[in-house]
Amino acid sequence: MVKGIGIDLIEVERVKKTAEKNPKFLERIFTSREVSYCLGKRNKYQHFAARFAAKEAFFKAIGRRINWKDVELINAPSGKPQLEIKSKERFSFDEAHVSISHLKEYALAMVTLEGKK
Repeated sequence: MVKGIGIDLIEVERVKKTAEKNPKFLERIFTSREVSYCLGKRNKYQHFAARFAAKEAFFKAIGRRINWKDVELINAPSGKPQLEIKSKERFSFDEAHVSISHLKEYALAMVTLEGKK
């Protein structure tokens, strides 16, 4: 049973400008594992933007915001993106599915939450 759906689209340049203008932005929004992953990429701001969009999509799926770092987007060994929810709060879903995509100018994420009841 679907418990929530969220989608978000963001301009990569917006994330880049915000990060360059405010050095604390990256550490406030992203976990150290996310920052390390993105900084290791050639087009790092595309990856930051995709992670930002995934967090926003998750917030939309649950219907509110939680701490940014309580939601982490990681990649399975296969490369498949996965959300890790680190919040101690209990939610009404059992599983979160995420899909991301990014181009030079835009990043997109969709989150679907599933539950038994």
